[in-house]
Amino acid sequence: MSPEVVINGRTLPLARPSDVAVAQRVAAHMQRRIAEDDWRPYRSRQDAVRAWARLGGIRLQVMEALNLLNEA
Repeated sequence: MSPEVVINGRTLPLARPSDVAVAQRVAAHMQRRIAEDDWRPYRSRQDAVRAWARLGGIRLQVMEALNLLNEA
């Protein structure tokens, strides 16, 4: 059974057990930015989401779970 984590009601399948902590950390970071509306060093939320989406991987999965990609 592959490791997975639930973020915002969505189950994210992950490649290895250590990715669970990474996904949780990324989700907490993004949720803090959403709550505080803090997107520095980017000019806006859309700029930040566009830049982060290019990185792919776990960050992209977390952004999809948090519905951030619909805004970019």
